[in-house]
Amino acid sequence: MAIIIDGKKTSSDMRGEIRERTLKFKEENGFLPGLAVIIVGEDPASQVYVRNKKKDCDEVGFNSEVIALPENTEEKELLALIDTLNKREDIHGILVQLPLPKHLDSEIVIAAIDPEKDVDAFSYVNVGKITVGNYSFLPCTPAGVMELLKRYNIEVAGKNCVVVGRSNIVGKPMALLLLHANGTVTVAHSRTQNLADVTRNADILVSAVGKADFITGDMIKEGAVVIDVGMNKNKEGKLTGDVDYESCFAKASAITPVPGGVGPMTRVMLLENTLTAAQNKIKK
Repeated sequence: MAIIIDGKKTSSDMRGEIRERTLKFKEENGFLPGLAVIIVGEDPASQVYVRNKKKDCDEVGFNSEVIALPENTEEKELLALIDTLNKREDIHGILVQLPLPKHLDSEIVIAAIDPEKDVDAFSYVNVGKITVGNYSFLPCTPAGVMELLKRYNIEVAGKNCVVVGRSNIVGKPMALLLLHANGTVTVAHSRTQNLADVTRNADILVSAVGKADFITGDMIKEGAVVIDVGMNKNKEGKLTGDVDYESCFAKASAITPVPGGVGPMTRVMLLENTLTAAQNKIKK
């Protein structure tokens, strides 16, 4: 029977730790970490994400601002706002909620954020730092996965690690972090031949493809650690991950549920990154 890797509890524990560290930071430095979140348009899912981020900041004692812009905001207006936030001493982290409306170029927008305030770690500068292993902070979802592995004492070094999915936000950085932790890493994707043969070789399997119940029990080996990054709706409209939980639970040694696995960790790692950004300012 698999151990359930509880991201909800772990993230709650971490928020408590971050709250204590924030109080100490304020006592020592006289100011609080500050996060600015920009949202453009009325995307319902984005609205929920932004509300949750604001709630998280309030819980740990950060200063936070949500800047809501209309759907028809011009790119030059958004870039001017980012430039202003880059220069503000009280803002240590800047996050632009994705996806943006189609008339806005997300690459240009992300590149405009000061890399030292890019707490999503999406900018070319931060991606480069992650590639060489010399980084201040990491993309929140892969970082959350690594934190779960660490806190559940799951050793990565020497293990066969398979990442299914090659997105810039999860798949590629996830592979890099597992590699930095001395795992032997394979990245599988839509063009991979005989996928099940690849996934059955994994001691640690991370799925980030966005397809409900895509990974089934016959695709994993006995005793594998299964990390489900997916967040999907099945035919019944129920929230589910990439992993067919029941069939994989029977074979895995440890597994993340959906919901309550990786998702809460993504949110808490944003707080971790923001606190790190504020601490980096003091070190200068």
